[in-house]
Order: sequence, then structure tokens, then C-alpha cells
Amino acid sequence: MLERLKTFLAEFAGEPAREFGEDDYRLAAVALLVHLAKAEGPADAAERARLNAVIEKNFGLDPAATARLIQSAETSDQQAVDFYHFTRILCSNLDQTGRLRIVEMMWEIALADGVLHEVEENMVAQIAELLGVSPHDRVRLRQRVAAEPAAGTALAGPWQAVAAKE
Repeated sequence: MLERLKTFLAEFAGEPAREFGEDDYRLAAVALLVHLAKAEGPADAAERARLNAVIEKNFGLDPAATARLIQSAETSDQQAVDFYHFTRILCSNLDQTGRLRIVEMMWEIALADGVLHEVEENMVAQIAELLGVSPHDRVRLRQRVAAEPAAGTALAGPWQAVAAKE
């Protein structure tokens, strides 16, 4: 009901209708990804390219729809005061497998430039906790993404020794 009223008022004011609604899990997920991509400063070319590829692959969108979703997500991210609004939408729309996939997507963005910054790692940990993803699963997903060539250069670190044992 409230969403319809917002849409009506936006159309009345001459604003274009939003393709991705406020309760659309894709908008919530991409808002988190956009925030993560900009966590250590403006997103570089590798992070922007990876962001587009991750969204297109996981949500089945064409490049034009992906660009519109990113634009909507940037607006939502700028208006947000915390991650809870986005994670609440994701938790109410996705099962555990879907929430694990969101965390995996976050690692793909965080590792896109081949450098895992502390602020990125902490952000993924905080969001994973809000999504109900265990620390074990979060680390396992990081290891898996870091080992994939598509994520960029595999990062050296203590988690590689653990991954080799699995």
C-alpha cells in the first residue's frame, strides 16, 4: 500500500517510475554490492566491471537493465543509514542458499581488484552476520572465490593453507 502511494506521488511529481521497487531483493543486494565496491574509495575499473558481470550473471539482466539497477541501488545506498534495511529485505525474500549466494557475490566484488582491504572484509562479515550466515560459511565462501581465476589474482593469506586441506 505504502509502495503504491510512493509510486503514485512520484508519477504525479513527474518522476519516472522505478523499475526496481524498494522491496525488490535485487535492489537490496546490489545496494550492498555498490556500497562494498566503494568501501575503500571510488570503485576502480576492475571493481565496476566485476560488479556489472556479477549482477548480469546472478540476476539474468541485460547490460541496460543492469545499469538501471546499479543507478537505483546507488540512490538507495545514499539514502540508507545502515545495512539493516537491505538485509531485512534479503532475509524475508531469500532462503539460506540465496543468502549464501549474496555473501559469495560480495566476496567477488571485494576481491575484484586483487586486494582485500580490511574495511571490505569487515563489511562482508557484518552483512553476513545480519543475513544469518555463519563465520564458517563466510570464510569458506571467501576461500572459494579467492581460488577462482575470475575473481582476479588469488590472494595470499592464511586461508589458503586451510583451503588446500579441504
